[in-house]
Amino acid sequence: MTMRRYFLLLFAALLLLFISAARITGFYTDWLWFKEVGFEHVYITTLLTKLALGFGVGLVALGAVLVNLMLAIWLTRSRDILIRRGHDEFSQITMPLSRMRRIAFLFSLVVGIFMGLIAVGQWQTVLQYIHRVPVSEQDPLFGRSVTYYFFELPLWEYLVGLGFGLTVVSLIGAGMVYVLKGGVGLSQQGFFLFGPARVHLSLLGAILLVFLAIDASLDIRNLVYSLRGVVAGASYTDVHAELPLLKILVGVSLFGALLLVGNCFTIKNRLVLAAVGLYLLVLGVLWVYPLAIQRFVVEPNEVEKETPYILNNIAATRKAYGVDAVQERTLTAEDTLAAQDIQRNAATINNIRLWDREPLLDTFSQIQVIRPYYKFESVDVDRYTISGEYRQTMLSPRELESDLLPNRSWLNEHLIFTHGYGLALSPVNRVNPGGLPVLLIKDIPPVSEIDLRINKSEIYFGELSSDYVFVHTGQKEFDYPAGTDNVYTTYAGQAGVPVSSAFRKLMFALRFGSMDILLSNDIRRESRVLFYRDIKQRVQRVAPFLRYDRDPYMVISKDGYLYWIYDAYTVTDRYPYAQPVEEGENYIRNSVKVVIDVYNGFLRFYLADPSDPLIQTFSRIFPDLFLPLNEMPADLRAHMRYPSDLFEIQTRIFATYHMTNPQVFYNKEDQWETPVYVAEDKEREMEPYHTIMKLPGEQREEFILMRPFTPRKRDNLSAWMVARNDGEHYGKLSVYDLPKQKLVYGPRQVTARINQDPEISRQLTLWDQRGSQVIQGPLIVIPIEESLIYVQPVYLRAETGKIPELKRVVVAYQNQIAMEETLEQSLARIFQGAPVPEPTKPQPTEAPPVSAAPDGLAAQAKEHYDRALEALRAGDWARYGEEIKRLGEVINKMQRPK
Repeated sequence: MTMRRYFLLLFAALLLLFISAARITGFYTDWLWFKEVGFEHVYITTLLTKLALGFGVGLVALGAVLVNLMLAIWLTRSRDILIRRGHDEFSQITMPLSRMRRIAFLFSLVVGIFMGLIAVGQWQTVLQYIHRVPVSEQDPLFGRSVTYYFFELPLWEYLVGLGFGLTVVSLIGAGMVYVLKGGVGLSQQGFFLFGPARVHLSLLGAILLVFLAIDASLDIRNLVYSLRGVVAGASYTDVHAELPLLKILVGVSLFGALLLVGNCFTIKNRLVLAAVGLYLLVLGVLWVYPLAIQRFVVEPNEVEKETPYILNNIAATRKAYGVDAVQERTLTAEDTLAAQDIQRNAATINNIRLWDREPLLDTFSQIQVIRPYYKFESVDVDRYTISGEYRQTMLSPRELESDLLPNRSWLNEHLIFTHGYGLALSPVNRVNPGGLPVLLIKDIPPVSEIDLRINKSEIYFGELSSDYVFVHTGQKEFDYPAGTDNVYTTYAGQAGVPVSSAFRKLMFALRFGSMDILLSNDIRRESRVLFYRDIKQRVQRVAPFLRYDRDPYMVISKDGYLYWIYDAYTVTDRYPYAQPVEEGENYIRNSVKVVIDVYNGFLRFYLADPSDPLIQTFSRIFPDLFLPLNEMPADLRAHMRYPSDLFEIQTRIFATYHMTNPQVFYNKEDQWETPVYVAEDKEREMEPYHTIMKLPGEQREEFILMRPFTPRKRDNLSAWMVARNDGEHYGKLSVYDLPKQKLVYGPRQVTARINQDPEISRQLTLWDQRGSQVIQGPLIVIPIEESLIYVQPVYLRAETGKIPELKRVVVAYQNQIAMEETLEQSLARIFQGAPVPEPTKPQPTEAPPVSAAPDGLAAQAKEHYDRALEALRAGDWARYGEEIKRLGEVINKMQRPK
């Protein structure tokens, strides 16, 4: 062995060792993590299935290709390799059979590895097939069970694709050997094959046509997903043109395979040409004939021809997206709403959301961050019983963002600053006199103004917890700031993989690519490492076969502990005749609710929809992964929300598929769409929103998710859809239709009237001219009794500041519009004499009520003066002018004769 070859082999061995070490380290530390979270059975099942598929398919692919190549080499063993030098000149090259066999083995090995890697990605397909559950639903065309389409057809497609691919590779590989050995070529008499090559290649061609026949038969089943017609699913053309031709193609393919088998016993190649030509002829007809049927038969009579297939699509789509059981009711849209109706629905009024997520997030980030390395990532809408009242709230956890640390040393990022701390909680409708939200829970350590306490404030697992951290080290963990000092702590939870040995320490150093782990004396045997702390990454690591909602939300348990609730979905694109959404899927269920302990990292997967066949199958695959929903603690179950992502999809589907008459559906006569409204000269789509309200016909208020509709290309309101969230009504969908013969203003019409109102327009323009930014919040529709009111908050933010303040609340009802400082004032202006349900701008709790006595007026004057100075320092000129104006009013009162 030469020195050069020796070094090449050594380099290859070291490279292989390095790659293997990285993979082995990942496998080993992942195994430790799965064992720590209690889901090692998931890891073992997944890993063994992937290994079995990778090695099994890889060996089959290696063997199939290698056998064919070796056979071709053996059959041409007496022939030399021919290299064309000129038109009729060839030179012969003799290559030892051993070398050819080595080349064939290496080529087959590459094919085997490639096919094995592809097979690894089919682990879900194989496990779902093995553990599939029976489904009674059948497709309307073939009468096949949905089980076949969900679990069997995908596996058959993969196996046929695998067989076809291996046959093609074998055919090409063997053909190359025969060409090089002169067993296949062109002569003056035409294409020629010498005997053994003819037999071998003809048999491979026959096998190829058999796979094409099976593939055509699978294409027949896939017609239930066709997009040729006006809707998804087999259309008239598919059933009456493509389906018969596909059946013919199956027969022609099998007949062609027989011709190729017969070609083994002839010296001519006419049977090969006949088989190929017949197949191509049917393919050509299969391309042209359906187009002709569609153009000349279907399109002139589309409604008549497509009606039964439209009905199939409507039924399947409504079922696939869970909107087949929507309860519909028509409202009167009365215009007789009065003050007593407002009072009777006080709980609805008191839960109207005046704070939008973005302004509130900006406000929290300015007044509650406390330190620069904390961050509020999102705001979650929820509900709590506060002082005996059912209240809608907005909560935002205070997480640690390691990128914002002033000193980003390895020690700080991974041993000292390990967790976030606490949260901010506010009601959706209350503001203080300065226009800022009233905080029910605030500060560090958490201060609660209500009977809701937080007993464990540390957040080790969250939306921003992407780094690994070590606990129980030689360093104390930073807990929270206390004035100029810091408070430190030691983690007392159960999360983390024990380091326990020098070997594990090495494994973690390799995994995280950090020499500091090996060199640090602070990491001891009793230390533990917490990784996969990002909750999205954490749940996906355990259950990658589920799709997760974009908005996990934090809840406070009755014992004062913090948990994340994460909605998970089962989705597929395999529901026959169902209309796909933009992402390609045509079936979705909110099958799982995941609960994550923010301190201990515990994961619990609860079955929210046990009737779903997909989740039933996964429950068979992983029998210890899922728990019944009734095992979720009752206090957490009370905070379950109907997921917004699912509701978004369902409302878009129902906007079209509430029409069940095929004639109406085809003409789109009653199609709805998501309304838009105009704010700050920009059109915004009205997103689903939560609120607490009393639904028409119900006896008490409840937490709902709601979205209105307008007719397609029109602006008036046509209906609104709700998903109920509470108790036994959880998950029920209802639609409230508005009378078609009556005009009910839609969001775009309402915002146009708001922006055209002279008084409102003048005030907004005045604020803009004073150097402040006016932010028009989202327009929300609030159903009360049989009527609707619109509410829109207006925020003001100084150009030099980042804190938006709630300055006005706009209320619109019928032809009346009011913009006042509070919701109650706007309601009272429209509904004369309406009793005030609850003030949304209460006086500060720390100050006693101000009386009209001189001392009281003096205190009030000082209060306005102090606020004016505060606004002046903040550069908020609009607020400064407002406070000076109020100060002048108070001074005038003080100067009046007694």
